[in-house]
Order: sequence, then structure tokens, then C-alpha cells
Amino acid sequence: MNFFKKIFSSEKKETLDKGLEKTKTSFFSKLSKAVAGKSKVDDEVLDNLEEILVASDVGVNTTLKIIERIEARVAQDKYLGTDELNQILRDEIAGLLSETHSGEATEFDVPANKKPYVLMVVGVNGVGKTTTIGKLAYQFKKAGYNVVLGAADTFRAAAIDQLQIWADRVGVPIVRQQMGSDPASVAFDTLQSAVSQNADVVIIDTAGRLHNKVNLMNELTKVKRVMQKVIEDAPHDVLLVLDGSTGQNAFEQAKQFTAATEVSCLAVTKLDGTAKGGVVIGISDQFQIPVKYIGVGEGIEDLQVFNKYEFVDSFFK
Repeated sequence: MNFFKKIFSSEKKETLDKGLEKTKTSFFSKLSKAVAGKSKVDDEVLDNLEEILVASDVGVNTTLKIIERIEARVAQDKYLGTDELNQILRDEIAGLLSETHSGEATEFDVPANKKPYVLMVVGVNGVGKTTTIGKLAYQFKKAGYNVVLGAADTFRAAAIDQLQIWADRVGVPIVRQQMGSDPASVAFDTLQSAVSQNADVVIIDTAGRLHNKVNLMNELTKVKRVMQKVIEDAPHDVLLVLDGSTGQNAFEQAKQFTAATEVSCLAVTKLDGTAKGGVVIGISDQFQIPVKYIGVGEGIEDLQVFNKYEFVDSFFK
């Protein structure tokens, strides 16, 4: 099984390699200890591998799937050397990710038949939501699209101001109102403005309060309903932003948000500062919601489209 071919430019690949460095170093130092003195993959090696994958925040269910696949390989080949384990793991994880039809993208693009393409962004405060929106706006603009931002997280003045800073930095228009305004009203104004400007992409920021799921659900439903008065099938995607460095907590947030609204894609941020990068593999597999973007550094260029082949290749390099 060879899933791997060169897709990213060397510069982009280097950023990805660097962003996953902590995860990779932690994973392989544990793996080399697990197979020390062993020449073949046996039950003890598999038990140790299971522990390592769970500790890398791949998640229990996904870990069990990976172990089962390796057990099947052991049964089929009768003998597997520990020196082959790295390659087998790489193949099996890529195979697992291939089953979710996502992670194939190589560029920041939008559906050709949606104009404007409306992206609603959700996620709790502190996960890098506003920063992700700013970097997305930058990447879409760089790709030649006209972008409009909507500051519908009216719960915090800081959220509106932060989005304004990004809009100014990237050089895209923003629609905003006062703190405490009705988020649905901001979303409505944003879409009307985008249509009148013949925009290609609209990115709407929303509040990230999870302490009361019912309120959040009602608010997001209302925002969607009001948007549909302007563009009947808006939003075209609901992007949930998760902080990769929180590991299992990111799983929990994904559960909560998928229960509160129809999340159609994910962005996993802050992977460069953590050894918990395995969470991308687990979340892709468990939620069957495509991971579309990953944050692998603080620079404006360091938000990348998630390509599963390049990701696994960097993880096992």
C-alpha cells in the first residue's frame, strides 16, 4: 500500500514537519522504548503500542482499530519484525484516514457553485477561533477570492476588536455592530453586504459559550435561519475550531458542538506547541467529520489545508 506521493511544496512541507515535531519526538521515543530488545511484534509490543497511541491522544476507539489492523497483518505475515513496525503503522493509519473521504485537499479553495460561499465558524473561546478566521481570510484572499468577515460573536467586545485587527491586517472588509447586538442581525447584514459587493467568501464568527448548550443551540439555529433570508442554503459549511493541545478535551468539545449544531468540517489548531498531535487522527476517525485545516505555527502562513497523506508522512518521517 503506497499512499504517499509528494503533494505539498517543500516550504509548506517543512512547516508541517516542524509543527508536528513535538508529537513525533514524543511518540517515537516511547515507541523505541517499547520495542527495545524485541525483534518481532508480539502481544507485549502490541500492548505497549496501544498505551502509546492512547497517550498520544489518538483516542481509545481509534487506537483499538489500529491495533486490530496490525494484529491482522501479524496473523497474515506470521512474522513481523519490530523494524517494520514504523512502516506498518504509517500504512495502517493512512489506510484508516482514507476511509473518511477527507483530507485530500492541497489548496485553499471554495465550491465553484456557491457564490458567495458562506462559512460559519464555531468553537469555545481560547481555541484560536478568531486567529483561524483571520488566517483563513488571508489564505482565501491570497488565492484570489474576495472575502468579507462578519463579527457575530457580539458577546465579547474583545472578539469584535480582535476580528477587526485581522480584517485590517489582511485587508478585507468586516461587518460589525456594538457588543451585545443580536448576532443574527450581524450575520444578516454581513450576507447582504457580501452579496452587494459580489464577494466570493463570507466568514461569520459566532460566540463560543458552551456552559449552556441549549442557549448556544438556539442562537446558532437563529443565526442560520436569518442568514437563509438572504442566501437560502447558507451557511454552506459550519467549521468547528478545536485546540489540538487540549487532547481529550478537544474530543469532548467536538461531542458538545456536534450535538448543538450541524458541524460539517473541523480545524485543529496549536499542533506545533504540543505532543498531542495524534488527536487529529482520532477526531477524523471518530466523528467522521472532515478535518479541513490544521494550525502548525503562529505565523499567518501556518494555517494549512489538512492533507492526510502529508500529515501521516510528516508524523512518521
